[in-house]
Amino acid sequence: MAQTKADRSAAAKKAAATRQRNQEQRKSQAAGHKAAETRELRAAGRSVSSAKGAAAQSLGAAGTAARLLGTAAKHAGDAVVAGVHIARRGDRT
Repeated sequence: MAQTKADRSAAAKKAAATRQRNQEQRKSQAAGHKAAETRELRAAGRSVSSAKGAAAQSLGAAGTAARLLGTAAKHAGDAVVAGVHIARRGDRT
């Protein structure tokens, strides 16, 4: 059965709407990954600051400082993972 011009036009409009939805979804997803990376980097920075303060306060706080540095390392690692994911997708601007 031959396709009418109206059928082709309707199919083209549907395809265009799908492309637009997919593009918006990709943009939203990239923004979410960037936000996660920023959040983890800031958390790592706060943990490092807390560790410095605990270490400077007294030698008895060495355990606390070590724990906070471990937390900072974890957050930094999470941020690196988020950054690698963004870079791999090519979404970083």
